Amino acid sequence: MSAASRTTLLAAGALAAALALSACSSGGGTSGGGDTNLVTGKSGIATAAKGERAKAPELSGETIDGKRLSTADYQGKVLVLNFWGSWCGPCRLEAKNFEKVHKDLKDQGVQFVGINTRDTSTTPALAFEEEQGITYPSLYDPTGKLMLRFEKGTLNPQLIPSTLVIDREGRIAARALSALSEEKLRGMIEPVLAEKSGK
Repeated sequence: MSAASRTTLLAAGALAAALALSACSSGGGTSGGGDTNLVTGKSGIATAAKGERAKAPELSGETIDGKRLSTADYQGKVLVLNFWGSWCGPCRLEAKNFEKVHKDLKDQGVQFVGINTRDTSTTPALAFEEEQGITYPSLYDPTGKLMLRFEKGTLNPQLIPSTLVIDREGRIAARALSALSEEKLRGMIEPVLAEKSGK
């Protein structure tokens, strides 16, 4: 095994251990660490002003139903990323809210993508989506490697569930580190949806 492979495995293991400690947490007061010009509101949702946003990494791979997906395919749309697991109680609480908002906004240039993590197979993830009526795609990320693609000091996902809103230019505009009500989810998306491109 190469040194790079060992480093990747160690990093994935460290993330899995961190997630095990914080899984299904209600979140904390962190806003990504450091002097990042991020603002966390009373709702617990952290936001970055348009000129202060970090670029989101491209996430790609196989979905839980065996298709190929890349977030780059949704360039020019407002992208909502939800990191979830079938084992996570708070994820179960918010799932129907996500599907409702997805249905309401999909024709307005908003795309939802789930990132299923720490499920050891796709079977429980598929059962979860069927039970909750989820119709948008979810990437399968059993080891958390997609979460590692987000830089520290940005509005990176840190807990399960985590939700990110990516603006039309592919930059991270908002983050929540806890389960979201329909109202809070809409409150994350709508200001970003209202922005004009390139300004």
